[in-house]
Amino acid sequence: MTKNEMEKFKKLLLRKREELISNVNNITGDTRRQSQREASGDLSGYSLHMADMASDNYEREFSLNLASGERETLIQIDEALKRIEDKGYGKCLSCDRRISKRRLTAVPHAKLCLKCQQKEEKK
Repeated sequence: MTKNEMEKFKKLLLRKREELISNVNNITGDTRRQSQREASGDLSGYSLHMADMASDNYEREFSLNLASGERETLIQIDEALKRIEDKGYGKCLSCDRRISKRRLTAVPHAKLCLKCQQKEEKK
């Protein structure tokens, strides 16, 4: 991979990283700031119905799980940036073959080539 291509992928990873950080901060901040009553939009003094509470809890948990998944992607992006620094970016961590540029464009934090990724997913 040429130096220009490596720089292109580094910029792509950094842009994706910033986007994910912003998303995670928005999701967790909004979810944690709101009380159960504020999250439901009910600011009255009346208590919430149990079904409403369950629905609100589900939505809050869903949002936090979404943020958790995005944090995992952030870790993978940081690992990819480290591989760029170590000159190992673009090599499959399983078979040591080159990961196609097409795959890296679609998933810039990929650490496995397509064949190895498919094997991993079958396990």
